[in-house]
Formats: sequence, structure tokens, C-alpha cells
Amino acid sequence: MTENPQPTAGRVQANGISLSYFEWRADLRGQEPTLLMVHATGFHGRVWDQAIAHLPGRHIVCVEQRGHGRSDSSEITDWPVFGRDLAAFAAALDLQAAVGIGHSMGAHATVQAAAIEPGRFARLILVDPVIASPAAYHEPPLFEGRMHPAAKRLNRFASAEAMRQRFADRAPYSVFHPAALRDYCEHGLVPASDGEGLMLACSPITEASVYMTGRSNAGVYASVRALQIPVLVIRAKLPQPDRNPFDFSTSPTWPGLVGEFHHGREHYLPDRTHFLPMEAPQEFAAMVLDELRIAPGTR
Repeated sequence: MTENPQPTAGRVQANGISLSYFEWRADLRGQEPTLLMVHATGFHGRVWDQAIAHLPGRHIVCVEQRGHGRSDSSEITDWPVFGRDLAAFAAALDLQAAVGIGHSMGAHATVQAAAIEPGRFARLILVDPVIASPAAYHEPPLFEGRMHPAAKRLNRFASAEAMRQRFADRAPYSVFHPAALRDYCEHGLVPASDGEGLMLACSPITEASVYMTGRSNAGVYASVRALQIPVLVIRAKLPQPDRNPFDFSTSPTWPGLVGEFHHGREHYLPDRTHFLPMEAPQEFAAMVLDELRIAPGTR
């Protein structure tokens, strides 16, 4: 059985900007570990709704990262800023022993934040973290001298339903659970500044700048090795040698990453895509609940 509670919306000042967040079961804050959920590039805090429906009785906070959702926008020039934002956010809410749940770039930021504010995190669940091999961070920057194609995304829609219809049969959105695609569209648009229709809450330029700076944080491995808490890495299917470089359905995670954590474990899901939380929200929620049943401090 699932439940469908509605969250409350909030904002905090963190690392010099205003970050938006959504909170489920606020009355439970401080009574049990918070699940702090951190979305991927181009997404927002309500993409977790369908998974949350299968996480009954939990205190959950879903942050919207800078440039995403209703949080402040700013130029994205490197990835360490996301970790600093998240660490300051956790401090602003005075979270204690939270379970950090990050997806993709959000998982990268969660690792950094847990290293900066270690007492605020008791366990991490990282869904396909965008953490490449150590050697990759010494290669030339991605898309050096040219703009990422995401900058050319359609940025104006008449309605959330028009956006849903456009994306329903297009990769990668075609693998989303229908309700998760609806959530992505309904909460991923804001009124256009000129009053004509709706625009993406994460602008195409912001999304492109995140992709283009994906190798800007070689220091992430210092964060990885600093963690003394249990970390579960969930990896989706591996990319094929001949894959389309703009196919985002495969895992961006270096397969050797789990061995770099002091207390790392891994679930490899070769039949799932990079978009597991939206593709199979009930399955993902079950994995989270299984992890929460493990006694604190154990593997």
C-alpha cells in the first residue's frame, strides 16, 4: 500500500544563495533519521514523489540544487559548489545523522557534503553517481571550446501536459514510470518571464553548463576516502563501446568506485537505466527500505 502525503515547501540561505526544498512529514524532524534526497542534473525536488509514496512514515527532505527548480540561479563553473551548497543546506536545517540519497550529479554532491559535514550524515545511498575514474579528471575538459547540445533544448511549453506529450515517447523519458514523468513535467516548469507560457525551471544553458564542467572536481576522491560511514552504490547498465555519446540511459559511474569507500557496498542492476528512481520508483524505494533496516554503522 502506498500513501500520498503532500509536502511543505521551504527555503534557506546556504552558501550565499537561496535554496528551495520540499519536506514530507515535517512533524517527524528530529525524531528519526531524515532522508535527504538530492536530484540529478536538469531535475528538481519533486521527481522523487513516486518513490516517496512507497516510503511511509519517514521524514524526507528533497532539496533543489542551485540553478534547478525554484532555487536561485547562478553561473555553474565547477562541481565543488554543489557539495558546498548541500553541506551548508544540511547545516542550515541542523540535520543530524541523516541518510543522504543522491542521484547522478546529486550523488556526487552528496559525497562532498558528507565529507564537509560528516556528523550530519550517517549513511549514503548513491544512485549512479557521476564520479569518473581518478584518471579521467586529468583529461581535457568535456566539450572544451563548444557548447553542450543540452543548451538547445526546447525551453517553452504551453502547459505541463504539452511537455508530457512531447517527452512521453522520447528517450530517456520514455522509460519513466508514467506518474514520474507527470511529476517531472508538472513541477519542472515555471511561468515565463514575458508572461507567454511556461519555461523549464532548469534552463537549458544551466543544464549544459553542468554537463560541461563534469570533470572539474578531481578533489571528489579526497571526499570519497574521507567518509567513515556506510555507502551503498547503485549502478545501472554499463555503456557499450559504440553507444551514442548523448545516450544518458547508461551508468556514468566508474565501476571501481565502490572499492574506494572505506565501507562501500554495491548493487549492480544491468537491466535498469541511469534513471532508476523515475523508471522503477517502487523498486527503488524497496532498496532504500532494505538499506535502512541495516543497523547503523554496519555493512
